[in-house]
Amino acid sequence: MTAAPRTHELVQLAAEAADSKGGEDLVAFDVSEPLPLVDAFLLVTGRGERNVAAIADAVEEKMLEAGYKLLRREGRSEARWVLLDFGDLVVHAFHEEERAYYGLERLWNDCPVIPITLPAPASSE
Repeated sequence: MTAAPRTHELVQLAAEAADSKGGEDLVAFDVSEPLPLVDAFLLVTGRGERNVAAIADAVEEKMLEAGYKLLRREGRSEARWVLLDFGDLVVHAFHEEERAYYGLERLWNDCPVIPITLPAPASSE
């Protein structure tokens, strides 16, 4: 079983919101095979607690605007690792130290990567 096209759209929407707040190292995994209740994980890194919180807030806002319901949010008060559960998609917004320490990429590296297309950075010319 692979993630549905709708899940790919969710990943893209969340990734664009995270990118708009300076999210880095975005990667999405199709975890539908090993996890029956979730189709995809999106991992994103923020440069500090404020940045992680801003990324999480932007993703939540964008998803709610698009009509997707937030089922659960964890870690917002500390903003070191914020988990946003939208059902088919779970977004993990990490502080760079937590991302390196927990290494979710190592846990899910046998799962297919879902491609993400982000807008090119604006030229400073």
